[in-house]
Amino acid sequence: MTNFILVPGMWLGAWAWDAVAEPLRAAGHDVTAVTLGGLAERAGEPATLDSHIDDIVTAAADRRALTLVGHSYGGLPVRGAADRLGDRVTRVVYVDSGPVPDGTAQADFSGPAESDVPPPSYDPADDPHQFAGLEAHVAQLRARSTPHPKDSVNGRLRLLKPEQPPTDLIVSTFAKADAEQMIAAGHPFFAGLDRRDYRVHELPTGHWPMFSRPADLAALLAAL
Repeated sequence: MTNFILVPGMWLGAWAWDAVAEPLRAAGHDVTAVTLGGLAERAGEPATLDSHIDDIVTAAADRRALTLVGHSYGGLPVRGAADRLGDRVTRVVYVDSGPVPDGTAQADFSGPAESDVPPPSYDPADDPHQFAGLEAHVAQLRARSTPHPKDSVNGRLRLLKPEQPPTDLIVSTFAKADAEQMIAAGHPFFAGLDRRDYRVHELPTGHWPMFSRPADLAALLAAL
């Protein structure tokens, strides 16, 4: 049995993991999906990257042998939470994300946010690559997504130590070979990867595999 903590990316709440959490729980795993501050049912709350890290640490409670899973932006607060939780974390999984180094902000990838960031269209017609597989989910995503708090986009990750637990990377919008090339080149997505026992796994689809391939994502997480 694994203690999973699932952290969504921008605009989403814990609900985004429902179709992944269900088969994991059915297989006997303990699963906690987190809604970060300022999003979903917590919309309107002030939120920063540091407070999002606090949200994950709070969700961990007193449990040990934790596997933290961060999708997209969620990889930043997961990286910070792993740093704070120390040896209570046995594995970190980044889903179309990566272990960024100290000092990184989401703004480094998406640009600085002057106001809360509105959700995208999620329509595959607008971006067949990023939104692949979302045809049946566009209405739900548009109805339930909330603007992402700007202060969490602009805030910079501050780590106490460079060490990390064993790490898995699940890549959906680019190939495993491309990810490994990016790692070798020191791409900032993966520049914080300080260990050689990481593993890269392909799950080809769009950027939101918890909607486009939830059963396959759950099976892969369970297998890790």
